[in-house]
Amino acid sequence: MLQLSRQLGNSTVKVSPVIFGAWAIAGWMWGGADEQTSIDAIKASIDAGINTIDTAAIYGMGYSEQIIAKAIKGYVREKIVIATKCGMRWDDPRQEGSDPWPQKDTAGRDVVIRKNAKPASITSECEQSLTRLGTDYIDLYQIHWPDATTPADESFAAMEKLRQSGKVRAIGVSNYDIAWMELARSAGQLASLQPPYSLLNRGIEKDLLPYCRSHNIGVIVYSPMERGLLTGDVTPDRQFPAGDHRSNHKFFTVENRRRVLAALEQIRPIADAHHASFAQVVINWTIQEPGITAALVGARNPQQAQHNAAALQFQLTTEQRADIRRVFEALILT
Repeated sequence: MLQLSRQLGNSTVKVSPVIFGAWAIAGWMWGGADEQTSIDAIKASIDAGINTIDTAAIYGMGYSEQIIAKAIKGYVREKIVIATKCGMRWDDPRQEGSDPWPQKDTAGRDVVIRKNAKPASITSECEQSLTRLGTDYIDLYQIHWPDATTPADESFAAMEKLRQSGKVRAIGVSNYDIAWMELARSAGQLASLQPPYSLLNRGIEKDLLPYCRSHNIGVIVYSPMERGLLTGDVTPDRQFPAGDHRSNHKFFTVENRRRVLAALEQIRPIADAHHASFAQVVINWTIQEPGITAALVGARNPQQAQHNAAALQFQLTTEQRADIRRVFEALILT
């Protein structure tokens, strides 16, 4: 059995090695979701020992945070670790920021999302997230994406003020490279980085992971299951509903699905040896990678949440981890 709590970088925050990823429960870009089922999924995750939940203001345009607020009622707040993100605005009347992205909001209305990490916006977003989450502090507050219109040190200075005020316990970034992190570190106590990472996407191993290890920066990876592709449940004939972003994702072509399923079959003996599913093996492999603090794993119902938590009930051997790596290093997706 793996350790159930890990220190997040240089902060005082401790997180579970598997974190409930709360993007899909908002339904936005995932083909919709049922609110009560989402609430039940969060509760099941907490009850199974996964006490950390990661969300963002942009997930459902605030809706994910509101669902979390409903789900954690009745629990002791200090025993729940809430991470959320700022810096992607759909509701800014000034329309400041970079990379305008036309989208539909949860009501089907046209909006333009921009990366906005200006200090005033960060401060305002924090207050909105606190209200939606129904809490007076956030355990980990993260800038979602770099904003090319705002220097990283200015953005992170605003984050540091929030940390020193007690409104947030730790501050981090998501999708930053080393140069951006260097600027952030010059302005505040950078506790964590949230990058993409999976057996199909190991790009951070070259530079980012070594950098974070050497500077005691926690690493919380997202998409370790590659949006469900590594569960083995995404068959070549599966159809995705309208609004599900996976329908146009490059990894989800029919041929790539076949290749991934064939690779997973090669590691079936390892899964069988631990009486585990492919998903559980992949989660276990990910959170044992040196430098990885935790992995975000989504769940859309209580059964999935309990299944994800069970990935902590065994430990892959060094040899098994090496065998899994070899299989996926040989896999080429087109």
